[in-house]
Amino acid sequence: MMLVFVVQAWPGSVYADEISPNAAAQANNPLANMKAFNIHNYYIGGLTDTDKDANQLWLRYAQPFELGGKWLMRASLPVNSFPAPPDGDRETGIGDLNVFAAYLFDMGDPAISFGLGPSINAPTASKDSLGSDKWAGGFANVLFDARSQKFQYGYLLTWTGSFAGDEDKPDTSIGAFQPFGMYQLGEGRYLRSAGIWTYNFENNNYSMPVGLGFGQVIPRGKTVYNVFIEPQYSVADRGSGQPEWQIFVGLNMQFLSN
Repeated sequence: MMLVFVVQAWPGSVYADEISPNAAAQANNPLANMKAFNIHNYYIGGLTDTDKDANQLWLRYAQPFELGGKWLMRASLPVNSFPAPPDGDRETGIGDLNVFAAYLFDMGDPAISFGLGPSINAPTASKDSLGSDKWAGGFANVLFDARSQKFQYGYLLTWTGSFAGDEDKPDTSIGAFQPFGMYQLGEGRYLRSAGIWTYNFENNNYSMPVGLGFGQVIPRGKTVYNVFIEPQYSVADRGSGQPEWQIFVGLNMQFLSN
């Protein structure tokens, strides 16, 4: 499960071709009330217990909606390129689709965003080795604190467990915690860290990558672009096929309604 980055304008701010400090501080809010399309790619240069590399490309769409309150829906579809047993030859194709809907709570401060809601994984993988062949359900919880224009932080916490699908495939129970922070350098530039820590409750395998990267927010008319690169290194892991190091790059596009 990977994090989606979108932009929420502060009250009274207007995006043009120059970005204000307040808008720059909000440029990585994962709970913004606007549409977004993001392209995220992980090049995994080293995997545990093998000399193979891998790649995972994520296509993500975010859409706000109202149903007894404010919600944000995010759909994520991966294109996986992984070494497959028994010979380790690489296989490439679509992975499993993830969709979650987070209810946005009123925190009494527009600079603090908090969302919680259901999540579901669908077995959409084009090849057996690229997905779980299981339906899975769970939850997603997101916090983003932008009270400081200089430093913003938060987390994405998710869990999904399988409840249906191919009985010959192992059950899944995966938790993921993504602490993230952004330090503003001015003029839309920022430092970032957003490694995703995962834990497999079925076999106790885990991965804890830590990264440090650089991003640039670029407003153009009614679209806000956010480009970044973040090398990540595993500080702790257990099990085969865990990333030892990877490079996370992304292009986020947020679409302003007015």
